[in-house]
Amino acid sequence: MLKLRYYGDPILRKQCEPVNVFDDELKRFVDEMKETMRENDGAGLAANQVGKFVRCVVIDPSGEGNEAVAFINPEFTYMSDDKIVHEEGCLSFPDLHMDVTRSEKVSVKAFDENGHEFVIENAEGLLSRALQHEIDHLNGLYIIDHISLLQRKLLKGKLKEISEMNFSETALSDEKANAF
Repeated sequence: MLKLRYYGDPILRKQCEPVNVFDDELKRFVDEMKETMRENDGAGLAANQVGKFVRCVVIDPSGEGNEAVAFINPEFTYMSDDKIVHEEGCLSFPDLHMDVTRSEKVSVKAFDENGHEFVIENAEGLLSRALQHEIDHLNGLYIIDHISLLQRKLLKGKLKEISEMNFSETALSDEKANAF
């Protein structure tokens, strides 16, 4: 299982780099991401949440941990103007949930871990929210970037607590984080 990174870890604010090589190492990494997501009861996980800044996410559209799909180099091809507010949590913000406004439907093109391109059209519900949430991570954005400054100030103590979880071990070097 991979080590989760928490709010305050600088790697979470970095723009992730595209994956250029689809090999056994990438497949192993995707499998480890899926396992880490399942073990932490997540619906999605981005590579930088486990210390790599490559454009790779895994999402379980069922929300039950059994149907995880890899999205490598995902790109939005459509985001609806219709918005929906729903409570979200994040593995990088343990025990913190907040209402986040997102597009109701999205379409995404991506590659699987074997390098095959695929498209998801008009995703909605959990899949739509998870895609937006995880692709935000790849772009260095947090769920708290979607809430008001006042709400963030109210969470200041909890955010400080979470950020202190990062310093129990030394962060990965940029060289190791960029592997693939």
